[in-house]
Amino acid sequence: MEKRLDIHNSNIPKLCRSCEVRHKGICGVLKPEELLELSKHTRLVDYSAGKELSADSEAVLSYASIMHGVVKLTKMLEDGRQQVVGLQFAPDLIGRMFSSENHFNAEAASNVQVCRMPKPVLERLIKSNPKLERKLLEQALRELDEARDWMVTLGRKTAAEKVACFLYLIATHIDPNYIDGDFKNISFELPLTRADIADFLGLTIETVSRQFTKLRVDGVIDISANRHIDVPDLRLLKKSCG
Repeated sequence: MEKRLDIHNSNIPKLCRSCEVRHKGICGVLKPEELLELSKHTRLVDYSAGKELSADSEAVLSYASIMHGVVKLTKMLEDGRQQVVGLQFAPDLIGRMFSSENHFNAEAASNVQVCRMPKPVLERLIKSNPKLERKLLEQALRELDEARDWMVTLGRKTAAEKVACFLYLIATHIDPNYIDGDFKNISFELPLTRADIADFLGLTIETVSRQFTKLRVDGVIDISANRHIDVPDLRLLKKSCG
């Protein structure tokens, strides 16, 4: 009902009314007049896969809400080695709140569209809207919980379980309208290369490929065109996570 009302609410900017992730993201807690004010300063930006959104140690001048696509967060070591430290999906917010500089590289893992907003504008809204502050805190705590869960995956699980956990992560996050517990058939394009997946999981590329093959042979997933994944029953994939 709320979305139908939005369509006819002339106080809400047209771009915001048509946004598919607004109600799940930070903008879902904003009042029409706040959306209108924010929309005066925002812009939609498209990034093709592989393009950098922000760099480690770069000054934070704006934040970005992911509209669609997958963003990978990486950290580069002094000797040139790269570590994938996280993935972000719609409608996550990219950027460290109230920080003067970024702490990771943010790169488009797939084709990505974001809604960019100037840092001062969003931070002013946070000060005047407790619901927005709470929404951002909830996102930060969710990301902390997911990071801790991932530490368990990397530290204790087998190679087979790690690969299954990675696929389950993508399957349950790549669609912002996914409802927890919905075990219907899910299909998606892998947003990371085999090399990036190996990097993310602390495995070799060969091990990742073998585990993909095993999951396919076991009927847990189907693979076509190398990167298209079909999950017939998400419960089987979840069970494979250990």
